[in-house]
Amino acid sequence: MEKTIKKSSLKVSENGLENKTSSKRLEVLKTYKIYIGGQFPRTESGRYYFPTNAAGKKLANVCLSSRKDFRDAVVKARGAVSGWSGRSAFNRSQILYRMAEMLEGRKAQFIEELILQDGTKAKAEKEVNLAIDRLIYYAGWCDKFQQLFSAVNPVATSHFNFSVPEPTGVVSIIAPQGDSLLGLVSVIAPVIAGGNTCIVLASETKPLCGVTFAEVLNSSDLPGGVVNILTGKPSELTSWFVDHMDVNATIYCEKDSETKKMIREKSATNLKRITFYDKINWTTEEGQSPYFIMDTQEIKTTWHPVENIAGAGGGY
Repeated sequence: MEKTIKKSSLKVSENGLENKTSSKRLEVLKTYKIYIGGQFPRTESGRYYFPTNAAGKKLANVCLSSRKDFRDAVVKARGAVSGWSGRSAFNRSQILYRMAEMLEGRKAQFIEELILQDGTKAKAEKEVNLAIDRLIYYAGWCDKFQQLFSAVNPVATSHFNFSVPEPTGVVSIIAPQGDSLLGLVSVIAPVIAGGNTCIVLASETKPLCGVTFAEVLNSSDLPGGVVNILTGKPSELTSWFVDHMDVNATIYCEKDSETKKMIREKSATNLKRITFYDKINWTTEEGQSPYFIMDTQEIKTTWHPVENIAGAGGGY
């Protein structure tokens, strides 16, 4: 007599244990680490947060940066100033163009992240394309803005008198918080095009593209320390971005009046150059200009005796 053997309802998992119920696979969220000195360390604080989209879905594990992270970034940025500012303008231009090339190659990933952060496909494609074009725009200005903004000054004595722009040094940036990629690129590009280094606080609510952009920088021949990207809360970190005595300039891209007042007060401790980009639409032509490069430049004026140029005992 034949016996009918029924298949067991028990399911065997990969480890050999039997489970009566099948469970849905738990998604492994990517940990977006910070970018300091050309490396991707985890935050010193050990704190993380979970940005969500409009549907409440957790998007990633993101570092909640601390004051110590910022101080480490300032050390790296200061160490990179002489090397970066000492490079030829043409070489800086090549590196910015390379950044655009690498961003173009990872366009699909950035579009996907923008869509995850509540963007439509059309808007995401437009934002990524504008970010690429913006890098190329400033790559073209690297070796030209000095020609435009330098001057030979008429003087009443026997001297050549000329003024040229020079990098300010280390710049701290509070990037646009409602913008994931384009605003971030639009404030970083003119700063480094002019030979400065920077520490940037990416958007708190839309941080994914900021850290992924750091991965682009890391593969674009950009020296470590020139751009450092942190993630976290502006309410916690902005005062440290302004208060640090080894920061030469601060850029703030939000509209909060109380924060602006605090920035003005704290920047006076070491006469920081401060710039507010709170009324700029980064998707239009007003979002790019060589004058943005000049916002983090100092003008050096040199007096040169004419006699030394013409030779010993010579006239002019």
